Amino acid sequence: MTSEQMTIPLEMTDYKTAKTVGLISDTHVPVRARCIPKAVFKIFENVDFIVHAGDLVELAVIDELEQLAPVLAVHGNMDGPQVSGALPKLNSLKVADWKIGVMHDPSTLFGMGKMREIAKHNGFNVFVYGHTHNPTIKWEGKTLYINPGSPTNALSSSVNKPSVGLLKVTKEAIAPEIVHI
Repeated sequence: MTSEQMTIPLEMTDYKTAKTVGLISDTHVPVRARCIPKAVFKIFENVDFIVHAGDLVELAVIDELEQLAPVLAVHGNMDGPQVSGALPKLNSLKVADWKIGVMHDPSTLFGMGKMREIAKHNGFNVFVYGHTHNPTIKWEGKTLYINPGSPTNALSSSVNKPSVGLLKVTKEAIAPEIVHI
């Protein structure tokens, strides 16, 4: 079983009561992309919540995404004073008793140590992060670490494709997915 197929516990029991959370990061609009790709709106059209893991560049990105669902966002290292002044560095929400945390750059380039510490200290079941533009799903015990990548600026086009993430969440389970655009 690959990490992308693993859930907590191992099966999703009731998809009818599932909530879907759209995950997005590193949009860099309008600096590295003119706009959010239309494909993102199609993928997120039925989500219940959207989590943006920073590097929006303009707050208008949140306004656009809020046309689909409520947005929880954090600022990233490329966000100027307007965005970083409006958004926190670390944020979280609860979905079906699971605590989902989000931070743009929890020192991912130095390994998992800082991420583990932040997730444990805050009681996160899921930790969403960005910064690397590298879509990743990693389970450690019952904690999910997920980076949705970037829908506008995949850093290595030979390896990465533009992407976002989805979480299907019920009281019993969490099922993550990376969706390439």
